[in-house]
Amino acid sequence: METVTRASLVEQIYQQVGLSRKESAVLLEDILETVMLALERGESVKISGFGTFSVRQKGQRCGRNPKTGEEVPILPRSVLVFRPSQLLRAAINHEPLEGGEAYDDE
Repeated sequence: METVTRASLVEQIYQQVGLSRKESAVLLEDILETVMLALERGESVKISGFGTFSVRQKGQRCGRNPKTGEEVPILPRSVLVFRPSQLLRAAINHEPLEGGEAYDDE
């Protein structure tokens, strides 16, 4: 299994869009920066056919130290949540899409 990296995404943009490698890198960084800034502002980021990124607030709660069993307060925090689209779920599970066809990524 291969990991998708920024460099591999830049290479895909370079090959498929036809921008230079430097322009492809700038484009990718601009997209990632836009997504990050929107999430920092508490906005959701929806990418059609892929999924939605959003930030959820978790309240304070009590946890337990597994070694000592001592109760420890867990402070409130923000967590990043990703909900995949139905299209992405179908693709990952190789299930039929709404039109009745099976997903084929080749």
